[in-house]
Amino acid sequence: MTTTRRAVVTASRTRLFCVVTAATPASPPILWPAVTPDEYVEAVLELVERIPPGQAMSYGAVADALAERSGRASARLVGAIMSRHGSGVPWHRVVNASGGMPPALAAEARARWLAEGTPLRQDRVDMRAAGWWPGEGM
Repeated sequence: MTTTRRAVVTASRTRLFCVVTAATPASPPILWPAVTPDEYVEAVLELVERIPPGQAMSYGAVADALAERSGRASARLVGAIMSRHGSGVPWHRVVNASGGMPPALAAEARARWLAEGTPLRQDRVDMRAAGWWPGEGM
């Protein structure tokens, strides 16, 4: 219930004095699963290794696929992990949401996409045709 009190400014006008509202219930604390940062890096790299040739996932899709297990759901974090640790996995199969790569990697990624037969739209992966999602048990 909301109660509004008004203070008299003049005989014909009033202005808002204060608003009293019911207290909102406290939200429950967030309980993160026990996944260390190193375990999360390993989970991201393991998932990227499972992406079949000719298919791709976005950074956000990788984060979403691991969210329930890890308690983390950040596409930026996946991008940072791929930038630092992704050279040993098929990094070209993880793209941004529009199917692209950073300019510095675009030429090499395009050559790898063509070699694998990845469906493309101009210089990007066609995410509708090439998008992949891991099966149950992730």
